[in-house]
Amino acid sequence: MSLRDREAAVRRILERTPPEVPPGLCGDAVRRGGRMLRRRTAARRVMWLVLLAAVVAFLVWASTARPWVEPPSETTPPLTGW
Repeated sequence: MSLRDREAAVRRILERTPPEVPPGLCGDAVRRGGRMLRRRTAARRVMWLVLLAAVVAFLVWASTARPWVEPPSETTPPLTGW
């Protein structure tokens, strides 16, 4: 059902006096809403899992690379006392 068909159906329902609600509308809305909630919950859990994996990966990298330690000098110290 396209958006225009839905709009036309809604307009027909609202133009009646008094407006009548189709018999299956409530059940459809509940099913669709439940599906949306499950998808959002799953997406939220996946995002938290990705965030947790990124934090763990950063901590492992930081503990092995130790970026806060000054790297060893690659040049030799000056010779004194010849």
